[in-house]
Amino acid sequence: MSDTAPTTPALDVRAALLGENARFAELVRTADHGTEVPTCPGWTLTQLLRHVGRGHRWAATMITERVTERLDPREVPGGKPPADLDGTVAWLRESAQAVLDAVDAVGPDAPAWTFTGPKPAAWWIRRRLHEETAHRADAQLALGQDSDLDPVLAADGLSEWLDLVAARRGRELLPEGVTLHLHATDGDLGPAGEWTVRPDGEGERAGIAWEHGHAKGTVAVRGPATVLYLAALRRVPADDPRLEVFGDRSAFDAWLAATPF
Repeated sequence: MSDTAPTTPALDVRAALLGENARFAELVRTADHGTEVPTCPGWTLTQLLRHVGRGHRWAATMITERVTERLDPREVPGGKPPADLDGTVAWLRESAQAVLDAVDAVGPDAPAWTFTGPKPAAWWIRRRLHEETAHRADAQLALGQDSDLDPVLAADGLSEWLDLVAARRGRELLPEGVTLHLHATDGDLGPAGEWTVRPDGEGERAGIAWEHGHAKGTVAVRGPATVLYLAALRRVPADDPRLEVFGDRSAFDAWLAATPF
């Protein structure tokens, strides 16, 4: 997909970032911060919330300072939450807003550093949104809750993740001739709920390409958009009963093994 490809229809990424951040902040308000997060081994909720909030401020700082190389997150102003609960919740909310304020300050089309090469500053809004969707799911799973991520957000999260994978070259992620088809069973997503992934390039340029649409693949995986998204990020197992796998299951397992988040 190109950098100018549309996101999932009807998705306002600015509002979604603030909405997901607010939901995450409410989890933080009511949960035991010492809870271990199995999907982020070695982390507790304290470390997870710090990672999310600092990450938002990290992106905002790089945008406003117009950096040309990666900034050390430890150097981000205000990168640690306050000690009190109310202050921590406010810090989280302000962190997401800082991303939007930074983009507004420089302009959405201003060039910005990213780990996949220079992009318009607005690129960071969608990236930070899906950092938030993934880690809110981590928090919910740690607390024994099912993810309540909206299917439209999950579908866009999967598309954004595939964009990140496609941008990184130099590894064979799918063998030649092998294709992967993902199909969300949520009925109102339309073409945005289907993805076909294929190998692309050779040697140092080896990687994948993908597009929306229905196609027959070497392996096809069907299920709710949220479950597909979380499976791709290894937040739920590949054999989750909500997923149906058709064709060469080993190709799906190999894809997951080759694409760590």
